[in-house]
Amino acid sequence: MVLLARVGTGVGIGAGLGGVGLGVGIGWFYSSVLLDTRRRPVYPERVLAAGNGTVTLDATRLAALPGTWGLRWTDGLAVMGPVVATPRGEVVRTLVGGPTPRPGTAAVLDTVPYDPDPSALGLDFLDVGVDTPLGPCPAWLVPASGDTWVILVHGRGGARREALRVLPAVHELGHTALVVTYRNDDGAPPSPDGRYHLGDTEWVDVEAAVRYALDAGARQVVLYGWSMGAAIIGALLERSELATAVTAMVWDAPLLDWRATLRQQARNRRLPLWLTPVATSITSRRIGIEFDRFDLVRRPPAVRPPTLLVHGTIDTAVPVGPSRDLAAAAPALGWQIRFIEMPDVEHTGAWNADPAAYEGAVRTFLTEVLR
Repeated sequence: MVLLARVGTGVGIGAGLGGVGLGVGIGWFYSSVLLDTRRRPVYPERVLAAGNGTVTLDATRLAALPGTWGLRWTDGLAVMGPVVATPRGEVVRTLVGGPTPRPGTAAVLDTVPYDPDPSALGLDFLDVGVDTPLGPCPAWLVPASGDTWVILVHGRGGARREALRVLPAVHELGHTALVVTYRNDDGAPPSPDGRYHLGDTEWVDVEAAVRYALDAGARQVVLYGWSMGAAIIGALLERSELATAVTAMVWDAPLLDWRATLRQQARNRRLPLWLTPVATSITSRRIGIEFDRFDLVRRPPAVRPPTLLVHGTIDTAVPVGPSRDLAAAAPALGWQIRFIEMPDVEHTGAWNADPAAYEGAVRTFLTEVLR
């Protein structure tokens, strides 16, 4: 997943709105952005210098995030390590792998410092197709010796690469990994209307992946989701006849409440908060989604397997509040949730902040809850 330094457009749009019609128009635009499946690369960072094992970037909030990150530009991906210096207006980080960008290169921080597939991590894998109601969705199958399968689900606008960070840890545990795509992903069938449905239909494609795993002999199934991937999984747990086959879950920066997320996105874009219900109402009409079904704190899914929930405190894309609320409510819901709150971590950046600690938490959790 790529992190954008400029979180939105429309700065100051809310100032001086002249009428209901304009508000509805902006709500329609906001809804269209939400449902748009097109991917438009943005490179907001600038390389000032690189060489001798370091790279210097313009000082921005994202450029200074701690930990291990990818640095992506139009024709390259490098691996950056920790910040080593912050001279005025600059951020200097170690450059630990990949090509060296030229000064002046426009780039973006990438949560995934590996390309293009599991072979980048030395893992053997197969390209397979998961049969869904819309047609086959491509997936990476990373076989292992055990009969536990981990199905990994990326977030909105993301890609299978999101899972590359954790595949070594999953593989070391002896679990087979199935890294899936769903409708509107690259190589996957489009939805009939060409729009995201925010988990309301995508869950059917992940259900097909669960069926694929069970048909292949999986005895236990773990679902692992980032961001909207968690919303997709939550819908599966509520609606799928295969939900009881899910033994455990890992949720990273999970989207547990669409309304709360859209309010935060409105703040990011400096839109008035009263536009959020307008946009949600318009979105409901356009794709038929019931947003109440995507408030997992107030309406938890019918099936609630043991869950590791990881969320960063400075997540500007998906608010940490619903994760805190769900963890607090879990005992009363009969839901075993292990909550790890990561200080000063951005959206889905918990692995990046401390790869060893993150992978250790995943290994410990899965070892304890799987039979």
